[in-house]
Amino acid sequence: MPDRAELLNDLAEGPEGGAAWWLTAIDGVRVRVGGWGAGAGNGTILLFPGRTEYIEKYGRTAQDFLDRGFATLAIDWRGQGLADRLLPDVQKGHVGQFTDYQKDVAVLLDHAEKLGFKPPYYLMAHSMGGCIGYRALHQGLPVKAAVFSGPMWGVLMPPGMKYIARPLCAAIHKLGFGDRYVFSGDPANYVEVTPFEENQLTRDPEMYRYFQAHLAARPELGIGSPTFHWLRSAMAEMRFIHSSTPRDLPVRCYIGTEEKIVDPAAIHNRMRTWRGAELIEIALGEHEVLLEVPETRHRITAEICEFFLHHPA
Repeated sequence: MPDRAELLNDLAEGPEGGAAWWLTAIDGVRVRVGGWGAGAGNGTILLFPGRTEYIEKYGRTAQDFLDRGFATLAIDWRGQGLADRLLPDVQKGHVGQFTDYQKDVAVLLDHAEKLGFKPPYYLMAHSMGGCIGYRALHQGLPVKAAVFSGPMWGVLMPPGMKYIARPLCAAIHKLGFGDRYVFSGDPANYVEVTPFEENQLTRDPEMYRYFQAHLAARPELGIGSPTFHWLRSAMAEMRFIHSSTPRDLPVRCYIGTEEKIVDPAAIHNRMRTWRGAELIEIALGEHEVLLEVPETRHRITAEICEFFLHHPA
């Protein structure tokens, strides 16, 4: 069995009995996986978090899923959470190539059943996790159905920047400055420096305090802005998403009508040509639709579980 890692369940407020483990990807990078409800009767939801996120952020979501008979297995991607950081400045959001995240997916899959998280498997992918999850599906991720929330299939930028971002990132990379913070980025985590009234994640002040409490107690969970190289690699991955043929399986995607972090137009464009896939807009929802006000959150998690139950093994 892999070595046990710390799971901060008091902070996560997840179901009792959760656990975490250290896993080493094929290239030697150590990632952390953690979950709740191993052996649950309806199968396991593979939860792919977004950029800056970490396993504990989804403790409450895991409780919602377990209440409906699903286990949750989540991951700290390389470069964030308690996984290995990739630069001396550990606050920088960085990755070698976006496809490196597939090495993290592979080691999670290699160990899921050994850790007690049994099939059937389902994908729940948020934001950057939706970018990673798209390629994982394309490469045959063994899931029966998939749900995306606010997937990062495009990044919102000022109108002028959208046209120069790609050549600018390429030039900066060529000059050897790709590991610098992108544009006006800095080491601070978004929820540490952004008042609730100005945040673009959730309308729920209590949930926002939940995020802030995690980082106040354990600041090492957080990261700051991404690097130019991360952005360059992410844009290449998003070009792949829009130029490829999506996998034919049951898919649902949620997006808030107030989404301001990822590009809603890119999500609509991808979903429009995904045969049989369903796009659901959440009125007044912001980026974190799974972590919105309680009424919205509980309705969405119930719908997701019902959707997965329609696609058993």
